[in-house]
Amino acid sequence: MRQAETAVQPARERILDTAFRLFYAHGPRGVGVDTVIAESGVAKATLYKHFPRKDELVLAYLDKVDQTWFGQLRAAARDAGDDPRAQLVGMFDALASAARRDGYHGCAFINTAAESETGSDVHARTVEHKRVVRAWVTDLARRAGATDPDVLARQLTMLIDGGLSVGVLDADPAAARAAKSAARALVDASCRD
Repeated sequence: MRQAETAVQPARERILDTAFRLFYAHGPRGVGVDTVIAESGVAKATLYKHFPRKDELVLAYLDKVDQTWFGQLRAAARDAGDDPRAQLVGMFDALASAARRDGYHGCAFINTAAESETGSDVHARTVEHKRVVRAWVTDLARRAGATDPDVLARQLTMLIDGGLSVGVLDADPAAARAAKSAARALVDASCRD
């Protein structure tokens, strides 16, 4: 970011943008508050004014990731057309786009959940994100005529999560195509004509 843009951007947004970049690349546990302060160019008091605890900054980061990723999933589904069956398969285009980005490190929610304590606010937020995405997919599956929308939604969201992980491990764009192909087979087998 250029110096002039940094000066104009409100401190809270600078902090959050910096945390977003660093937490995604290194995990929230791997980034200290002092690093966020130094890289965002704010005073320690300013960071703590906006985020009194590091967990509050991590939760704000997860909210930002949620808006971005869930927005990409919904946009990919909409781009597939009006048919819910096509949308269930089309949402996998978001997976392909995500895995092609520079600095791709997989699912921020899975990564954060893996390093957070079960029962903490941060862990609960990761679980909530996955629950909301699955509820949205369940609704699409219901509208698509799935014989068991809950099961199809669980299968498809597991496939998305697996695709996000394989995208990191293999760094192979074919993984997203394979996930989309598997999604099409699941939707075809689960939905009435």
